[in-house]
Formats: sequence, structure tokens, C-alpha cells
Amino acid sequence: MNTPSGSAGRAALLVLADGRFPAGGHAHSGGAEAAVTAGRIRDARDLAGFCRGRLHTSGLTAAALAAAAARGLDPLELDEAAEARTPSPALRATGRRLGRQLMRAARATWPGPGLDALAAARPRGAHQPVVLGLTARSAGLTPEDAAYCAVYEAVSGPATAAVRLLSLDPFEATAVLARLVPDLDRVAARAAGYAGRAEREGTDALPAASAPLLDITAEAHAARPVRLFAS
Repeated sequence: MNTPSGSAGRAALLVLADGRFPAGGHAHSGGAEAAVTAGRIRDARDLAGFCRGRLHTSGLTAAALAAAAARGLDPLELDEAAEARTPSPALRATGRRLGRQLMRAARATWPGPGLDALAAARPRGAHQPVVLGLTARSAGLTPEDAAYCAVYEAVSGPATAAVRLLSLDPFEATAVLARLVPDLDRVAARAAGYAGRAEREGTDALPAASAPLLDITAEAHAARPVRLFAS
């Protein structure tokens, strides 16, 4: 049985959200590399706008899926919902690749029957937000904790990548994240609310917020012969 999120739970949240957790995210820029290549991210101000847009679209959708998985909704149904909400084949492949890597780390860190069952049902990888939610549940975290992990990932990945891609001052990149904190709080709360609705009404109640330009540029990025990040 999962324990309520208290002091131990908060410590688990820190471990799960840590960029050093071996979930494979370091190899992905969350679309930032394609945006830098296209000239849409040139400095910290551009990065802030990119992260805010990503947070309120694909970030919200991922956070709601993660929160729903942490609530105990059927992970296979959630995986199908994630697939339907990811139009880009490149991003679908990325989501499953990241999910597979996170599953390996999660089962080594917080093993549980829910993770084992999903790994057996999706040997090529379930979508990352679904695995993230199950990982949070196995670690004794709440659905809102899972949503916070997802929204933080939505912006921290691009911010970290921008430091390498633009030689951006790390202090500036961190300041971008700090200024986004109120948005992170709002989106995590919204995502947890959607997960509660989905528990009553089914997965169709989950948001399908999208960022079409991220889908388009992901396809172009996947075809590039030279790139620093996988996505």
C-alpha cells in the first residue's frame, strides 16, 4: 500500500525529480535544440517564452497523465491516451524510449507489482508520463507530486539544454526556471484536478493540450544527420 506523502515521500520526490536520476532525460532537449536551430531561442528571454509555452501545452497533458497513473487508473488505458495525444511519430518514439529507461531506473529504485505488470505488457516501453506516475505511486508519492515531477521536467530539460546549445549562463537558465514557479504551481494543480475527473469520467476527461510546432519541428529534428540531442 502506498504511504501518504510526508517527510519520506518528499525525499522520494526530490530523488525522482533530480536531473541525475538515471531516466535518460539528459539526452533530450524537449524541442529546444530544434528551436535554437530555427532561431526561435537566442537568449534567456526566448527560453522563458519557449518553456512557458511548453509547460501550458504538452507539459499540462503529460502532468495529467502522470497524476492519473499515480491515482491508480489503468496504465494501459493511459498509455493509449498518451499515444492519441502525441501526433508526431518522432515524439511517440521518444516518449516510449524515455519510458523504457525510466522503467529500468524505477524498478531498481522503488520496485512494485504495478511497474512489473506495465513492463511486461509494454516491453518496448510505455509512454514516459504513465511510467512516471506509476513510479511516483510505487515511491509512496501523491498524484500532485507526480504532476509536479512532470511539469518540472517539461521546463528543466529545455533550460539545461539551452546552457549547452547557446553557452547560456547557467545562472540565467536557473533564473528562468525560478520565475516560472507560479506557472508550475498552477499547471500541477490543474493536472491533478484533471486526474481526479478522469478517475470519475474516464481518460477522455484528460486534457489534450498540444503544441503543433513542437510536433512539426520534432519530425525535422529526427531527420537531421547531425544533432547534439536525440529530441
